[in-house]
Amino acid sequence: MAEHERFPGWHGTTIIGVRKGGRVVVAGDGQVSLGQTVIKGTARKVRRLTPGGQPVVCGFAGSTADAFTLLERLEKKLEAAPGQLQRAAVELAKDWRMDKYLRNLEAMLIVTDGRDLLVLTGAGDVLEPEHDVAAIGSGGNYALAAARALMDTDLDAEAVARKAMAIAADICVYTNGNVVVESLDAR
Repeated sequence: MAEHERFPGWHGTTIIGVRKGGRVVVAGDGQVSLGQTVIKGTARKVRRLTPGGQPVVCGFAGSTADAFTLLERLEKKLEAAPGQLQRAAVELAKDWRMDKYLRNLEAMLIVTDGRDLLVLTGAGDVLEPEHDVAAIGSGGNYALAAARALMDTDLDAEAVARKAMAIAADICVYTNGNVVVESLDAR
C-alpha cells in the first residue's frame, strides 16, 4: 500500500492577505481535516510576531509543526535584520530550499510587516502578490478570486478579507467560517 493510501494527509485552511486603505490584514480559518474528517475547527493559523520589537503578522497553511519551525526561523532572520522583512524572507527561502532538513517541510506562509506582503513557499519562492491580495491553502484560490472581485468596492481591508473567507468557506469543504484576523497599519 502506498504511503498516501495509508495516511491520507492533512487538509484544511485558507489564509488570505489583503492590503487596502492603509491597512494590511491576514485572515485564516481554523479547520484541520484528516482525509474526509474534520479533526479540529478552531486551529489558530494566523499569528503576530514581534522580533526585535517590530510587528509582523504571519499566516500558514500546511503542516502545523513544519509551519512553526519556519516561523521560528523567520523570527531569527528578523532578529538578525530588524525591520527588513523582505531580506529575512529571502534568507529563509534560501535556507528552506538548500537545507536538507528544511526542504522536507510542508507549509506555505503569508507574511507582512505593514509594508511588504509576501508569500513564501518551499520551492524557494518569495512572492509579492499583484493586486494587493495573496491567498494560500486548500481554499486559497476561492478566497483570492473573491477578494480580487471585492477590492473595487467600498469595503475596507478587513471586510474584504472576511467576506472572501466566507465565500471560500461556502465553496471549499476544507475551509470553515471560524476566522482569525490580525492587521497592521500599512507603511
